[in-house]
Amino acid sequence: MKELVQDRLSKMDDLEQRRLLKNMMAGVFMNLVEYQEEMTRQLERRVFEEIENTEEKFDVYVSLTSREDYDPIHEFLYPVLPSDTEDKKVDISRVAEVVREGGALPLFTLFLEMETERITALVHSKRIFAGMLVTETGNYPIRFRLEHNRSYILEIEKLYHMFMQNGMPWKTINHPYAYKFVDCVLIGGDGEPAAHEEIHEITISLEEFDVFKKGDVFPLWNIERLSLKNSGFPIPAMDRVNYEHVLPLRKTGPEHGYLIDGAEGDIRYIKRTEEELTIVTPRDKSGEWNVLKVTKPVTTRLSRQTYPVLSNRRQDSFLGRYAGKQAVIVRAKAEITRIVNSFEAAHGLELERVDIWGGTGRSDVSNLVTKSQTYPLNPFVSDNVRTEEGKQIMRLGFRLGSEDASPVSPAYMLSDLMSFLVSEVQMYFPEYKCEGEWV
Repeated sequence: MKELVQDRLSKMDDLEQRRLLKNMMAGVFMNLVEYQEEMTRQLERRVFEEIENTEEKFDVYVSLTSREDYDPIHEFLYPVLPSDTEDKKVDISRVAEVVREGGALPLFTLFLEMETERITALVHSKRIFAGMLVTETGNYPIRFRLEHNRSYILEIEKLYHMFMQNGMPWKTINHPYAYKFVDCVLIGGDGEPAAHEEIHEITISLEEFDVFKKGDVFPLWNIERLSLKNSGFPIPAMDRVNYEHVLPLRKTGPEHGYLIDGAEGDIRYIKRTEEELTIVTPRDKSGEWNVLKVTKPVTTRLSRQTYPVLSNRRQDSFLGRYAGKQAVIVRAKAEITRIVNSFEAAHGLELERVDIWGGTGRSDVSNLVTKSQTYPLNPFVSDNVRTEEGKQIMRLGFRLGSEDASPVSPAYMLSDLMSFLVSEVQMYFPEYKCEGEWV
């Protein structure tokens, strides 16, 4: 409006009339225009604040590190399992027992820089690999087989139950590193080391897969384990049965997300404010609470990660937040595309097509399962209303984007990113069995 007034004034030839009109506009009209613009800005702020994005406090960021590069004072990344930072010792008496009598003994864990489907096929093949046990007195040939390491996947499952217990909406964890660990299981060997011998080294040869193996690495995420004590004495709750325990968040940071890790019987519900958590519980005595702090990521000039940092974060947009608040889902490809593109992990991937296949013919379904190039990331999320039998299959076809929008993740993780996107779509469409493939 200001530009329009200035344009009209500049076109007036009579300078006296221009001066009078300019004074009148500056005195009355422009104040009205500025007031209207300020009210419009305030209305816009109110609309955005009403659709507040509280989910971003619980976005999970993940990465991988070697023991050598691990930074114990990293700004926001912590080991998924704190025990990974400790030195692990092998009991040579157990090794001798397996070599002598047979059986199985997991010795160490490896990370394989391969596609997850190739790792699964390798584990299922039950292939036996050779290795060497080196002691101060000699070398002992040993034999291994590979098994999936599920310790990190179980931590993700525990996190899901904690989200449910805290009344927070669950969002699929994008942690492809967790699915690429295998345990090297000792199944036999030649010779028998003595009980007094000290193990110097244990090696394994994966033959053609040797170039993909990485030892002494472990996964990270932005979840820190804390022990917080409630401030003051417990206050009787409104129901006059339970008590309110208040945990202040000023020292640990109110900008982060917090989850209470407690027994199901200890937590009735949790109230959240900007600077404190209030736990309503039957416990009538003060004490410490185990808390998971979902740390907000920060980057500094000294931050360095050998492996990419990935997340399940949604791209922040008004349309995405508004659509997330709606209870009615539009059953259209455009809606599925919006869900997929709302995640940062979708960068470099494009949803090409969505096909629905009938779930009545058993032969059709068996043929389709062999084509799936994804795996479920939320197998612990149960649907007590529907059964898997007879579900229609929603097949999502992805392709790589253009060179300008190429993925930031290495090639061996692309199928894992597709699995993450398909698993998130599955949460929106539980009546289908969602699968993904490259087209």
